[in-house]
Amino acid sequence: MDINQASEAFRVLLQEQLTRLEKMNCEKTDFTKKDVITIGVIDGDGIGPIITQHATRVLENLLADKIAAGKIVLKKIEGLTLQNRLAQGKPIPDDVLANIKTCDVLLKGPTETPMGGTLESANVTMRRELDLYANVRPVCIPEKNIDWIFYRENTEGEYVLGSRGVELPGMAVDFKVITDLGTRRIARAAFEYARQNGKTHLSVVTKANIMKKTDGKFTAICHEIAKDYPEITVEDYYIDIMTANLLIEGFREKFQVFVLPNLYGDILTDEAAQIQGGVGTAGSANIGDRYAMFEAIHGSAPRLIAAGLGDYANPTSILKAAAMLLRHICCTAEAEKLEAALEKCPVKVTGDRDGATCAQFADALMQIL
Repeated sequence: MDINQASEAFRVLLQEQLTRLEKMNCEKTDFTKKDVITIGVIDGDGIGPIITQHATRVLENLLADKIAAGKIVLKKIEGLTLQNRLAQGKPIPDDVLANIKTCDVLLKGPTETPMGGTLESANVTMRRELDLYANVRPVCIPEKNIDWIFYRENTEGEYVLGSRGVELPGMAVDFKVITDLGTRRIARAAFEYARQNGKTHLSVVTKANIMKKTDGKFTAICHEIAKDYPEITVEDYYIDIMTANLLIEGFREKFQVFVLPNLYGDILTDEAAQIQGGVGTAGSANIGDRYAMFEAIHGSAPRLIAAGLGDYANPTSILKAAAMLLRHICCTAEAEKLEAALEKCPVKVTGDRDGATCAQFADALMQIL
């Protein structure tokens, strides 16, 4: 590619983003008014089918009465495997995406994305196609006085065009996108959560001293939105120092709500989950106005599969995601029941043969339920 071709490729990308911006507004789904709610279940790759199978068992138990009454439908979504995606050359094959769009919410196992090449992440594609702009990840460690919730912008930043960069001789360039509307809605979501849950501190995390146009815009808009929430203290932090701050006992306890662009959110939430006990201990919500998707925050664990230890995968993350799903569709009592059972479950999964299997953990959880 020469510079003229690169410039044309960049022009096409800019036009696509302007078109995306025009389509952002959507009427919110009111689950209290829906006669039937369809929950799509996607296995994913690697350990995905294992942990998802047991999460489905738990949902079937908790929602048995509503399923029997036809108020909730659990629907298996086939075909979102790495093998099928590679064969079709699409991050989400067309028939799979059409099936996904028949659902209201999704419970999704981890999907694998190959290193290099041009196949985009299935998650990135799904977030864009369903406009799942808010990635919400709670981390709670009561014994350490930690109660954090992260609002990560989910459809912009580095990931929206991460597989669409250009290469010139001896050089490669990727692109980052921040829009006014995209930032306003994630900021508003974070501030609304803070207000509704009695939180008084919100941290805006960027690298605005270096990424002056994109991160600078993100920071400025967050402070614009903050004027509507005078009871909430807002502080700016750079991503590098915030990764250090989360490790400082006696200081990190002041943090409550975080709002941050896509890449920084990906990094910081994994660190926060590790502080909680590992990425297997945290759930994740991807929320839009029309659709929502809930998933484990960890990957497909190919090393675990290669070692023959897939059955020893920890299902806690996807079960916590299932609890978030239940809250989202207004099944609050069922969500609380699952969260309480997870707290009480005595079975320990370690990821190897000295701990319990995924099935044993789920069996013990089912007994508590």
